[in-house]
Amino acid sequence: MNSRELVELAQQLRVDSVRASAAAGSGHPTSSMSAADLMAVLLANHLRYDFDRPDHPGNDRFVLSKGHASPLLYSAYKAAGAIDDAELLTFRKLGSRLEGHPTPRLPWVETATGSLGQGLPVGVGIALAGKRLDRTDYRVYVLCGDSELAEGSVWEAAEHASYEHLDNLTAIVDVNRLGQRGPTRHGHDLDAYARRFQAFGWHTIEVDGHDVDAIDRAYGEALSTRGQPTAVLARTLKGKGVEGVQDREGLHGKPLPDADEAIAELGGPRNLRVYVQEPPTARLLHAVREEHVELPRFDRGDEVATRDAYGKALAALGTGRGDVVALDGEVSDSTRSEAFAKEHPERFFECYIAEQQMVAGAVGIASRGWVPYASTFAAFLTRAYDFIRMASISGAGINLVGSHAGVAIGQDGPSQMGLEDLAMFRAVHGSTVLYPCDANQTAHLVAAMADLDGIRYLRTSRGKSQVIYGPDEEFPVGGCKVLRSSGTDRLTLVAAGVTVPEALAAADALDREGIQVRVIDLYSVKPVDRLTLRQAAEETGCLVTVEDHHQEGGLGDAVLEPFLDGRPMPRLVRLAVRTMPGSAAPDQQLHAAGIDAESIAAAVQLLVEQAVVR
Repeated sequence: MNSRELVELAQQLRVDSVRASAAAGSGHPTSSMSAADLMAVLLANHLRYDFDRPDHPGNDRFVLSKGHASPLLYSAYKAAGAIDDAELLTFRKLGSRLEGHPTPRLPWVETATGSLGQGLPVGVGIALAGKRLDRTDYRVYVLCGDSELAEGSVWEAAEHASYEHLDNLTAIVDVNRLGQRGPTRHGHDLDAYARRFQAFGWHTIEVDGHDVDAIDRAYGEALSTRGQPTAVLARTLKGKGVEGVQDREGLHGKPLPDADEAIAELGGPRNLRVYVQEPPTARLLHAVREEHVELPRFDRGDEVATRDAYGKALAALGTGRGDVVALDGEVSDSTRSEAFAKEHPERFFECYIAEQQMVAGAVGIASRGWVPYASTFAAFLTRAYDFIRMASISGAGINLVGSHAGVAIGQDGPSQMGLEDLAMFRAVHGSTVLYPCDANQTAHLVAAMADLDGIRYLRTSRGKSQVIYGPDEEFPVGGCKVLRSSGTDRLTLVAAGVTVPEALAAADALDREGIQVRVIDLYSVKPVDRLTLRQAAEETGCLVTVEDHHQEGGLGDAVLEPFLDGRPMPRLVRLAVRTMPGSAAPDQQLHAAGIDAESIAAAVQLLVEQAVVR
């Protein structure tokens, strides 16, 4: 399009943003209006995209990081012919695909946005996939707001993009000066933003964000820049084009006071149609998946840490499946993902100590059809919880692995102990939470995760544990294993991970005292095996959960779920970490928390009223 047509298109995007927000009675039209020229030029002159084939391997990728400006995105879709005017006016209404903040319910949306500071990190993941995995020349454009540049995750992304020389990535920053409650930290000081991006190794271009010719040249310069990502820093005015709201405070997140008057001032509705450039011919280079994966096999009685089994299983999975990739937060020697890195370096991504970027990178890579496994200490995944939450909203299929969980790690102390992770991941919509107790179980669950949907979490342990299952045992997700059972069981011990061997040892000790107890290995924490737990409750009358986790939200709460449908509630006792641990040896930690074999046996004796009074 020529300059005059681009100006008209930008005005159409503004008008339609106002109309959509007015029809909804809510929304962010002023935030959309500031970026209308930026969007118009990108859509008409630079983006290569087939809206009829959103999965086309040659399509450029666009991420609206300032997701509250969704009216602008939907107006662009209308201009491109992807939606019609009737659908545009369903914005924010029940059943509409046009939600207040974009989600992949729309096939052209790469990732859910709206939690600010996430679009650029996910865009880095998509650009990494393009550079190192897909090996196609699609470009990734991320439209950011200036307010969100206060988020640390943006600068994790900025450094990672520069380190990886992602010259296929362009960040477009809409510097409109106003945030939600007033001016942003740097206002219209483009040089302040340029200095920051340049310090991280980016090429920067400063433009008037309402000069379509300058924007056009900036995008062309970004396209020709080699070896580094580009940030286009555009000075804009919030509410551009309507005198009563332009560059005014107090109007964020509100429809315009008089939409009809604003539309008239903008020149009235238009019906321009943009014919977006077709993407170049491209094909994906995904390796063909083999039908059989040779998982590692461990002998019963061996002492193997589940983190070691994870590393070996992941490497084997990568050999059998060319679509599996791994990411790590600079602890691969501890998580053991280094085994994958050594065997499949072209599919391993070192994210350093930037857990938000690691999870966001996994989301971006998964959006391109790959199967990522991202690992770090369980405790450090808490830093990225908002990214995990948004990944669920995106419908992303990612595998997250938290090692060094619980007090069982020993002397490192509470800062390194994942004691909240089960609760954290159980709360994520549609998540799967797995906690293996031995090496063979770990290997099978690592492989099973690859074919699940949604957010999948695997908890691994630092110390070695005895292999209790054979290598050919099966471990269906949603199942459990009954390890001890008799017709005279007085109660049921429900354990997972490191507490399974403790529960078994306690059961042996109790048996010598003439007390029989059932032992269940609840390796699938979510979903749980409801039928087996209900049967155990009916036959033994009491369930005792034993977990290396805080009592809130973990194994105990998972075991409660099968009984929340109105049926009689069994007696439930929870053994969990209830105090703040310090530094001590692993066995001392378990004993102090009351979750070692001795403590379990003592608790059971009290429950069955056979404790010896001394």
